[in-house]
Amino acid sequence: MNEVIGTLVLHSVENGICRIVLNRPEVANAIAAAQREAIIGLLEQAGRDSAVRVVVLASNGKHFCSGADIEAIAEGGLRAGEAMQRIMNGAQRLVAAVLDCGKPVIAAVQGTAAGLGAHLAFACDLVVAAEEAGFIEIFVRRGLTVDAGGAYLLPRLVGVQKAKELVFFGDKVSARDAHALGLVNRVVADAELAATVDALAARLATGPTTAISLAKRLINKSLDTDRGNAFLEEAMAQEVNSRSEDATEGVKAFIERRTPQFKGY
Repeated sequence: MNEVIGTLVLHSVENGICRIVLNRPEVANAIAAAQREAIIGLLEQAGRDSAVRVVVLASNGKHFCSGADIEAIAEGGLRAGEAMQRIMNGAQRLVAAVLDCGKPVIAAVQGTAAGLGAHLAFACDLVVAAEEAGFIEIFVRRGLTVDAGGAYLLPRLVGVQKAKELVFFGDKVSARDAHALGLVNRVVADAELAATVDALAARLATGPTTAISLAKRLINKSLDTDRGNAFLEEAMAQEVNSRSEDATEGVKAFIERRTPQFKGY
């Protein structure tokens, strides 16, 4: 794992911003097993680290991520049940790690995001795409059914009918069309992608991290529960957050008519 971090996956933490960068541009940033495990570990670490207040997920090269490393997956036959275990312990764990990360995650998508790569972006809390970016539910083109959490993510983002269209045909969706569908938060000129993501990350890195993290959890769970449980969890989150220093600072700053100085806890 350590030999992967710093080579195939770049990692840094500065000013509250954790950056995780896919670094296999020669294979369109297809994610191999070792990379996947490294990314999962870094996301879990970011969730625990009080010095981290936001995560940026990006990649080097022309492509954001072309999906799982198909060549590695295709090696050798699979016995009954192995494909299921491979997906559950692999791509699904990666997507879940983004959804479950205790800090907000921003995807910076500069090129094509296909299959797992698209779902990796869609699992992020904010998605900023360059104008040249595109998203493809590539599975059907390979004779595969959708995986990597796609059947969970897509209906929640674009509705059931549109999710079926994207998955059944596997057509490429431009950044602008993805924005219109609600898959992407912002579309910017290619040259402005890094600066836009940095600006959003800087705002989150100086925000009330506990409040934002609790809001992420509430929103992510909202479609999987009933109103009673949603209201109860919201009230519990308010109780937890009310004990944070940032909540005290926010109220005090409002009364004193000044800008709050949040510490992230």
